[in-house]
Amino acid sequence: MIPIKTPEKIEAMRTAGRISAKVLRKTGELVRPGISTLELDRFAENLIRLEGARPAFKGYGGFTGSICASINNQIVHGIPSAEVILQEGDIISIDTGAIFDGWYGDNAATYAVGEIAPEAARLLEVTEQSMWAGIDAAQVGGHLGDIGHAIQGIAEAAGFSVVREYVGHGIGKAMHEDPVVPNFGRKKTGLKLKAGMVFAIEPMINVGGYRTRGPYLDGWIVYTADDSLSAHFEHTVALTVDGPEILTAE
Repeated sequence: MIPIKTPEKIEAMRTAGRISAKVLRKTGELVRPGISTLELDRFAENLIRLEGARPAFKGYGGFTGSICASINNQIVHGIPSAEVILQEGDIISIDTGAIFDGWYGDNAATYAVGEIAPEAARLLEVTEQSMWAGIDAAQVGGHLGDIGHAIQGIAEAAGFSVVREYVGHGIGKAMHEDPVVPNFGRKKTGLKLKAGMVFAIEPMINVGGYRTRGPYLDGWIVYTADDSLSAHFEHTVALTVDGPEILTAE
């Protein structure tokens, strides 16, 4: 069953979304060569708690971090570590989540570490564009396939590929609710979109093929099968009669 949020519940979700957005922005500002992903994680957790919220990811299914920090060929679920030091030319996806009063906020962005290669910069630009296209397609009266179709169209027109095995999701009192929200699809197919649905729309786009490998012994980190670069952007979005509303905004 797909939860429908009342305007009051959507209003309550805004606080969790605002906190998660602030934490993502502030953590992203720390990205630079020489910093460890554990340092980023500790900063993010401290800020989440200072805002009166709890980290959504820490302890989730045994995950040890408060953020996901996925570098270069890692698609999602990178585990923060003191051993992982950012290097000039890397790209890093940072995914943050906050729980406030039982409601979840979830967002992500991919950042350049110093100067990056033109292809990497284009990947970041296209992935973010594809997210916004997916959000624009999340219209009441439309269909779930419209979202994935919009994302896929932007990514593939640029020569990139869309990850199939990992997708967006509904979100609310749980981090993952129905429905799954694929980043590929056909227009006018799938679930009819209704006001009060809230989705995490999060394209994961690869420079090479769309296939993945992992997770391995750590149980979490997912890589591109061909070791090509991958980028990830995400917002929590409420569907309203006036159009999609970003809840992960400051």
